[in-house]
Amino acid sequence: MNLKYAKKIIFITFGVLSINMLYSLNISTSAFPIYAQQGYENPREATGRIVCANCHLAQKEVSVEVPKSILPNTVFEAKVRIPYNESSKQILGTGTKGDLNVGAIIILPQGFTLAPKNLLSEELKTKTKNVYIQSYSASKENILVVGPIPGKNNQEITFPVLSPDPSKNKNTYFLKYPIYVGGNRGRGQIYPTGDKSNNNPINASYDGKIVEITGTSNGNYSINIQKENGETYTENIPKGLEIKVNKGNYVKANENLTSDPNVGGFGQNETEIVLQNPNRITGMITFFFMVTLAQIFFVLKKKQWEKVQSADMNF
Repeated sequence: MNLKYAKKIIFITFGVLSINMLYSLNISTSAFPIYAQQGYENPREATGRIVCANCHLAQKEVSVEVPKSILPNTVFEAKVRIPYNESSKQILGTGTKGDLNVGAIIILPQGFTLAPKNLLSEELKTKTKNVYIQSYSASKENILVVGPIPGKNNQEITFPVLSPDPSKNKNTYFLKYPIYVGGNRGRGQIYPTGDKSNNNPINASYDGKIVEITGTSNGNYSINIQKENGETYTENIPKGLEIKVNKGNYVKANENLTSDPNVGGFGQNETEIVLQNPNRITGMITFFFMVTLAQIFFVLKKKQWEKVQSADMNF
């Protein structure tokens, strides 16, 4: 079998097994990066927005930490922090409450890639244990994604990155480069198909008066609302949402009938890193050494001149 096709089969098989495992663990796959990978060739739009924000509508904080500069062909850490209140519970697809999961994406400069395991230190291997990081696609090896993974122990995700060597890769240069990151916690509000998830408040479709609220055995509710013309329509409330209106209340169109269940959100940030030329560092050290040496000789020469002047005066 052709090696190229064998790798594709292995990758697809692993993806299917991973999704099945997530469903069996009752972890929402609405944050699974494969959705973005399938729908977008480039996860960063021309406006600068990362496409994860299309499904995770709430804005939350995310931060990134990388070295200020790095030498060629060096492994370094890129730390993405996704903070949230660990006591928060999100509504799952089943309508029950569960812990939040997190996911992250980091868009590196061209030539920067995921560091191979044989180059990782023992410390880095420990930090990245049980965290599966993958390239966004075969043509976008500089973009790394991870998630969803349990959030409680992964509010800081470490990406091991290998810097390029411009002497070997002619498409990279010794410059300052931008790095873009995105991180989400919790489920999204919109599925890739465009449908809303149950992680949204339910709104009234028209103005009217609530005439009846009915519960069902499976935990769902129905709210009957009488419009101004006398017609009655029904808003269905899925299991797990908290109703915030009562019978007899008047509601306006688009007014929330339930509390907003979303406790998560997506955030993005950026930073810079310098791919440093080692020859520049060598030259700088040599320059400083020469300046220091010149200063020393100058002081010694001055002392010698002062001694000569003192001898002449005594004579």
